[in-house]
Amino acid sequence: MGHSKTFGAIEVGDGGDGRWGDYARSRWPELSWWLDPERRTPEHAARGRALFAEHMPELVGVRERLAAQLDRPDGDTFLTFANMRTSFAGCTQIGGAGRLLRNYDFAPERCEGTIVHSRFLRPVIGTQEAGWGLLDGMNDAGLAVSLTFGGRFVHGPGFAVPLVLRYLLETCATVAEAVGRLRTIPISTAQNLTLADPRGAVTVYTGPDIAPTEAPEACAANHQEEPVPEGQERFSRTRERLERVRAVGADVAAMLRPPLYMTAYDEGLGTLYTADYRPAEGRVAYHWPGECWEQSFDRFTTGSRTVELGAVG
Repeated sequence: MGHSKTFGAIEVGDGGDGRWGDYARSRWPELSWWLDPERRTPEHAARGRALFAEHMPELVGVRERLAAQLDRPDGDTFLTFANMRTSFAGCTQIGGAGRLLRNYDFAPERCEGTIVHSRFLRPVIGTQEAGWGLLDGMNDAGLAVSLTFGGRFVHGPGFAVPLVLRYLLETCATVAEAVGRLRTIPISTAQNLTLADPRGAVTVYTGPDIAPTEAPEACAANHQEEPVPEGQERFSRTRERLERVRAVGADVAAMLRPPLYMTAYDEGLGTLYTADYRPAEGRVAYHWPGECWEQSFDRFTTGSRTVELGAVG
């Protein structure tokens, strides 16, 4: 069965002029799915706001501005990202000086599919998830960050990781600064973050049960510990993908072919896009087999594109 997906590109400014609110309200049924129904209580809402104020004080004003634009009863609770459903995706990524390349693997119907240019605290371009979180992105200082699931099914108090990426890009200018911030932020699930700036790149393993730990190389698939259990490898091919990306480096063509390009869409492990960030140049190119969509701080183009997924050449 074939799969297709429509990706959009929007500009939202600082979130106060109505553009972000119009978008979020139009997508609210889809976005609100991420709010865990068991945590829709006043107690959880209060804990989420307190956690946000403690760990992301710079974004409190932005969150409040967006919540007013969203104008939904659960809107402010949702935007803290402290009461979110647990979600596990695939993905492969690799970084280097001035370069971050990643495949995002997930279920097509659960990916927001929006490229966003915002100016909440500073200019940021990235692939949005759940309204204002990011799966990957870059800022005007030349820092880029992307995420992959860490392969361990653990959960604890903390933030859903897309908001952590947003926070790092809004408040940090370098990999070193961002890694330092990571050590202070609780993340609710096991995640691998790859960060790149003009001077270098690093991958950091995070989770609710471990301190942030730098990986041996600036690349990641969907595991942290080795050896990888046989069942996990058979399902996700995480070890095979990591060995492949290590061998070929930051190669877009390789990302668009197996084993890095995944086609198990019905199992939630199909490649939805390949993003090639050049943060020092302020530009990113989104790739699909036979198609490319470029965006940059100098020339950001709004609109939409529908692409066929799984068309491996």
